[in-house]
Amino acid sequence: MADLTTNYLGLKLQTPLVASASPLSSTIDGICQLEEAGASAVVLYSLFEEQLRQEGAELDRRLAAGTESFAESVTYLPQPADLKVGPEEYLKHIQKAKEAVSIPILGSLNGTTAGGWTKFAQQIEQAGADAIECNIYRIASDATVPPAEVEQDYIEILKAVKSVVKIPVAVKLSPFFTNMAHMAQQLDQTGADGLTLFNRFYQPDVNLETLEIEPNVLLSNPQALRLPLTWIGILFGRIKASLAATSGVHGAKDVIKLIMVGADVTEMCSALMRNGLGHIQTVERGLREWMDEHEYESVQQMKGSMSQLKCPAPAAFERSQYMRAVGSMYHVQMTGRQAWKLLATD
Repeated sequence: MADLTTNYLGLKLQTPLVASASPLSSTIDGICQLEEAGASAVVLYSLFEEQLRQEGAELDRRLAAGTESFAESVTYLPQPADLKVGPEEYLKHIQKAKEAVSIPILGSLNGTTAGGWTKFAQQIEQAGADAIECNIYRIASDATVPPAEVEQDYIEILKAVKSVVKIPVAVKLSPFFTNMAHMAQQLDQTGADGLTLFNRFYQPDVNLETLEIEPNVLLSNPQALRLPLTWIGILFGRIKASLAATSGVHGAKDVIKLIMVGADVTEMCSALMRNGLGHIQTVERGLREWMDEHEYESVQQMKGSMSQLKCPAPAAFERSQYMRAVGSMYHVQMTGRQAWKLLATD
């Protein structure tokens, strides 16, 4: 039987199939079901510093409401310091998850301030998480901020988090950098234990009935695979950090492709929400069958075999193939037109 074990962030995992951050990990029962279904690790849903601050501000507003009219009633109200507004529930969730399952639990953190990143990272480590995924979700919309400053923010966040924790730290990135390869190299040199490619931006939509901007959360489709596949294939062998692929991972063939270009693990969310947790077993079975059919003994043997460094046609990852790709599409289009002309003359 093929050996599916892989190493990610220094953690030995039984398979490269990891459950990415999603509502599926919001309950202990859900995490247990993920383990039973075959997930080799679980990335918890994200802890958002911004949300915690909003909740604290809302609590202060509600506690202060009306106190100017009935000053004597203030003593009957609990003080803000006595109420648990903060990451307590998230930290308890990590502790309970570690007690309930044997697979690694990765905390996911989305901070907004330097103090928030370090404070919550420390607390996540103390709660027992095996690693932290820094979910850096930012849209550079200020035209006065130069690209170098945006990139430096990522570096400073990583430095800050690495300075206060000992557990592995992965950085979940968006693809929107002028030079993605350089950004990855900088994070690698700063000490990132892993890179998760890529974060998905949930772009808003316009409601034509209410004439309001509203969120529009869409699950990924298999076509989204191409972006992480391209960049993992380029980065493999050029950086020391582990590489995790997320977005577009739906079936066994997707996992195989990503491993062959250099991914250490593949994170799934949308496929599990569409097909149920049993889909992990379906993917694992498909992975084993393909490896047996093609005589691969281990995931390690497959890893990176089709990366840019090892691919017989390394230019296929770069712009030199652009004209060929466009040309092939043009050829297909013209062939289709010619076929219709032939049919029309018959």
